[in-house]
Amino acid sequence: MMIITVISCSDNNDETTVGETVLTPSQILSSTPWETTHAKNQNGQPVPLTDTHVTNFVGFAYFKADGTFTMYNLDDSPKMHGDWSVSADGATRTIIAKDANGNVFFTRIVKITVLTEQEFTYRIFPDANDPSVYYDIIHTPTTHPEP
Repeated sequence: MMIITVISCSDNNDETTVGETVLTPSQILSSTPWETTHAKNQNGQPVPLTDTHVTNFVGFAYFKADGTFTMYNLDDSPKMHGDWSVSADGATRTIIAKDANGNVFFTRIVKITVLTEQEFTYRIFPDANDPSVYYDIIHTPTTHPEP
């Protein structure tokens, strides 16, 4: 018995083909839980996940197909929850963090640099006025159950 899996990505990163199924960026993001595993700076150098520039972006993320998300710190303590979306072209991800009553805490839009079934990476800029300094926050799929 032979099983062949074909995965290809289009040049513009809008979709991934798995066998005969075409996944949109939103479907890819919601297809698995994600764990922050690495970070790197604008020079491609590794940044410890405990570094103050990236620590707020570290944890487990659960993006559900209904457009809601929950995030937890690596010790399983709650981080935030709310609504999420990915642009149709897969270029940006938006989260809208909410409190228990549904009031918006903040909205964050980040540039996606990689979105495949094996990696989800987005870029953060500590100073919006200085795009030369940034950090890439790298996530990989996890089997960690949602707390």
